[in-house]
Amino acid sequence: MLENALAIATGSWALVMAASPALQIRRIVQRRSSDDVSIPYFLVLLVGFTLWALYGVSKNDPVLIIPNSVAFCVAVATIVIARKYR
Repeated sequence: MLENALAIATGSWALVMAASPALQIRRIVQRRSSDDVSIPYFLVLLVGFTLWALYGVSKNDPVLIIPNSVAFCVAVATIVIARKYR
């Protein structure tokens, strides 16, 4: 029972974390500037998200695949929008 509750909480929070760079996107659009955003930081994150998602695929583990795939997409969107507002 506790293990299932932890799995649900962990999986849910992983999705929240994956989507959190959207807050940065919102700030960039509001300010119409991305001068204070480190694009290399997001590139490093992309490598990590890719590796974790691939590891999840190798283990057939959706708990690793789904949040890291979402995080990858949000990070790519952040980079694209940051470059647009440079």
